[in-house]
Amino acid sequence: MARVVELTTYPVKGCAGVELTEALMTEAGLAHDRCFMVVDGDGVFRSQRRDPRLALIRPGIGASGDQLTLGVRGAEDLGAEGLPIEDPQVEDLCVDVDRTSPPVDVEMFGTPYRAVDQGEAAARWLTRVLGAPSRLVRVPPDHTRATDGLTPGTCGFADSGAVHLISRASLTALNARITEGGGAALPMSRFRPNIVIDDDRAAEDGAGTGDASVPHHEDGFRRLTIGDTELGFTKLAIRCAVTLVDQPTGVRVGPEPLRTLALYRRATVGGVAFGTKYAVLRPGKLALGDLLDVTEWDEPRL
Repeated sequence: MARVVELTTYPVKGCAGVELTEALMTEAGLAHDRCFMVVDGDGVFRSQRRDPRLALIRPGIGASGDQLTLGVRGAEDLGAEGLPIEDPQVEDLCVDVDRTSPPVDVEMFGTPYRAVDQGEAAARWLTRVLGAPSRLVRVPPDHTRATDGLTPGTCGFADSGAVHLISRASLTALNARITEGGGAALPMSRFRPNIVIDDDRAAEDGAGTGDASVPHHEDGFRRLTIGDTELGFTKLAIRCAVTLVDQPTGVRVGPEPLRTLALYRRATVGGVAFGTKYAVLRPGKLALGDLLDVTEWDEPRL
């Protein structure tokens, strides 16, 4: 049996996540997940691949999504620790979310999108924190991005797929290999999942399916329900250089986990796989402690 043990939404693409005890699952994923994005002066998205300091930015957003706050994680300690931020005295910013201004052109992975710019105050704040011209944009109300994979769906500005899920067993197996090779175990935050599941040995009521005690067993989940929601498998999560960034410090510290994943998790589509992505088939509510019910399953394969 598998149970939800972590729920995280990432309001601003590439920035720190917001941990949740319960959440609303929309057609585009957890409420507010990756609905904002930081872009450069040309409208091209910023990612931890090139701007690891994004990890230091702590967004906060209410249920209505009408206001977004931006803070810098550990700002009072940044200068003393010598971390790469140019001004440790950065005050939190509260942004009144703009949904109605005319959309502007932005670009992500070479694909053009439209987005609503969130104004000069946010732009000045981000430029100061990141040390390069930056602006904050939001998905427009008529955002209709289609995602590919086995089950089609939609999402905001996530790389691909509305929901990202990983089991703790998969991370435990990876960390065993890393430590055997002389490296240090990694936290789940390196992979920035929305949903983390774990084995539920305590459940005795017969509810819930899906063995979360077997590493990478989630690779075979093709359709599942959690709480009121239903998800359909789209693809394996192919990992990139973002996993090399230490999330608490915003510093790239590689080569793990990519070096070890390359030894046993090479995918036929290219790259290395860790975790799974899903489209939302039925929106609804879910919470920590909810059991997974896997209604369709296939043999995991890379």
